[in-house]
Amino acid sequence: MIDYTEGSGKQYHTGVGPGDIGEYVILPGDPKRCAKIAEHFENAKLVADVREFVTYTGTLDGVKVSVTSTGIGGPSASIAIDELTKAGAKTFIRVGTCGGMQENVLGGDVVIATGAVRMEGTSREFAPIEYPAVPDFTATNALVTSAKKLGIRFHTGVVQCKDSFFGQHEPEIMPVSYELENKWQAWLRMGCLASEMESAALFIAGSFLRVRVASCFLVVANQERAKKGLPNQQAHDTEMAIKTAVGAIRELIKQDKA
Repeated sequence: MIDYTEGSGKQYHTGVGPGDIGEYVILPGDPKRCAKIAEHFENAKLVADVREFVTYTGTLDGVKVSVTSTGIGGPSASIAIDELTKAGAKTFIRVGTCGGMQENVLGGDVVIATGAVRMEGTSREFAPIEYPAVPDFTATNALVTSAKKLGIRFHTGVVQCKDSFFGQHEPEIMPVSYELENKWQAWLRMGCLASEMESAALFIAGSFLRVRVASCFLVVANQERAKKGLPNQQAHDTEMAIKTAVGAIRELIKQDKA
């Protein structure tokens, strides 16, 4: 492959290199969320800011950790995990937002993914569609342990991943509405908890790269509750989801030391 950095030693898209990041990385989508997450670290410093990829590195319990934003969607998320792995990262926890799908998934809840529907394009360039998008078991259990310690309301289960935000929210206006609407009903009947845009690509890329990946999300709202005229509170503060991810990293650090 061509070295587009012309020998700089840094990764082309993320701007990170060996020594810049820890083995444990939290992955939000929004670059502006990185500084907020880095406040949970000790001695955090900005180490890279390129395109949608902002990276801070600090420590947790004496271990070097990082946070890198991925932007929106699978393509940039897969670039991030690939380049961060090349720079030495081995464990990734995605923390983001989602829309609830089942009636009991309320705005303000946290969802921890146990699998992802591959209704996006990025993962298809890694593995055949028959290969399942599943997170690392140990990292997922660490998220569950963290959520329980925090005493928050959370759900575990399969999430749906897509490429078009508005294809989800306004499928009826799309030329392929027949496919979007029918598949949405299938995901609901199969018990999908929530819809988001990155986990399928991250789980599949992580499987290929042989690194640990898991995901948790803040539920912003639930469009199915809105359709049925049910109370549908909105939530935009991601702090509890962030604390769940940070707690999971602490759990994994403790387990790995043992």
